[in-house]
Amino acid sequence: MKTIIPAQAEHQLTHVADQFDHWRQTRTTRGASIPHDLWEQAVALTALCPMTRVARRLRVSGGELKKHCAAHHAAQSTPASTTAVRFVEVTAPPTWPSPTSGADIELHRPDGTRLRIHAQDSQFSLMAVIRTFLETP
Repeated sequence: MKTIIPAQAEHQLTHVADQFDHWRQTRTTRGASIPHDLWEQAVALTALCPMTRVARRLRVSGGELKKHCAAHHAAQSTPASTTAVRFVEVTAPPTWPSPTSGADIELHRPDGTRLRIHAQDSQFSLMAVIRTFLETP
């Protein structure tokens, strides 16, 4: 993680303090809440400077700044989505044909009749089947 030298941290603190001052001068009512984006910048500054220094420079309550820091860290630690992830198995087809044990036989008779046999195991007599097919009119 990149560390910021104190001069850069002081510059950022001054910049955010100017934004707080501008907001205080332009707000419509005296009791208006500090905008969320200003609080977020103040919380970010606490990573660079001590919380008490940030609160004093921005003229905000140390307790309020601490609450916003805690809320910010709690929001970051909770998962954004509570949807349960389920396992889905996807079976891919083989990239090449697997070798088969067995036989593919295709026969044609002169009358146009065809016989196609795909046998994994030759448990029967193929010669008897072929003879019967070819001899039958």
